[in-house]
Amino acid sequence: MVDGIVKLIPAAKIGHVGLYRDPETLKPVEYYIKLPSDIEERELIVTDPMLATGGSAIEAINSIKKRGAKQISLMCLIAAPEGVEAVKEAHPDINIYVAGLDEKLNEKGYIIPGLGDAGDRLFGTK
Repeated sequence: MVDGIVKLIPAAKIGHVGLYRDPETLKPVEYYIKLPSDIEERELIVTDPMLATGGSAIEAINSIKKRGAKQISLMCLIAAPEGVEAVKEAHPDINIYVAGLDEKLNEKGYIIPGLGDAGDRLFGTK
């Protein structure tokens, strides 16, 4: 998604919030964060291919707000209604842009019908 954003906004500065979802608790765990030094002056677009439970997006937004970001949007390719509602509840000041809204989450917290786990697909971990 980053490549597409940079094509649309060539002057964009890129940051990274590394999170993974604990498979037992479904809670996000932050393992890395690197952001431009002037985030409090910029409009930030948090990109995430899939918004399932909303936990990772909420945690990413929490992390960048703690570091001074004020203007934040969330952009996802596919989402579950539960994730959209969770982000809206946790961060009512955030605009959410989603290309496709699927039916629901299953018992594993995966989007139905969805695509499976984006990280597993990208990195071949399952």
